[in-house]
Amino acid sequence: MVDETSLVDETSLVDQLGQAVDCLRQGGVIAYPTEHCFGLGCDPSNEAAVSRLVAIKQRKLQQGVLLLAASLSQVEVYAELKSSPLVDTIEASWPGPHTWTLKPTAKSAKWLTGDHASIAIRLSAHPICVKLCTQFGGAIVSSSANRHAEPVLMNDDEVENEMGDELDFIVCAQVGGAKTPSRIRDGLTGEVLR
Repeated sequence: MVDETSLVDETSLVDQLGQAVDCLRQGGVIAYPTEHCFGLGCDPSNEAAVSRLVAIKQRKLQQGVLLLAASLSQVEVYAELKSSPLVDTIEASWPGPHTWTLKPTAKSAKWLTGDHASIAIRLSAHPICVKLCTQFGGAIVSSSANRHAEPVLMNDDEVENEMGDELDFIVCAQVGGAKTPSRIRDGLTGEVLR
């Protein structure tokens, strides 16, 4: 786990997270540090916000998006975790940089799953991600901060330079220490998808 005190001044972090959560609640798109790189996020229940995030990334809505959560209860709003035969393995892998595709609940709208029959979700260990989801009161969309097929952006300066004009807020703090993106695994078979 990342030492939160090394990321940013605590007062600044509290202010930034409050502004970021306000943006999420108002249908905005934000950028924030994750375990590996910067991510783009929005309220998963807001179709217009998800569509805007996908447009910023220049990718297709049919590809679906990944969700990030701070607790199992947040996961279970969007994914039928208990119906997975690998539920114990999944829960043992969290919190951490492990994304699983699971059977979606009725709350997982088509704009989240795209053309997939499952929803991709992870329970993060990064302290800023955890605080964002906790203060927001639910899971958020988490997609790497980059244009489709372009390199991921690793800090707030890169995000500002590349797409700052299109975002509503950028949380200025450091990414975690993961050297690679989260591994994505099938929640029914355990197969590694990425």
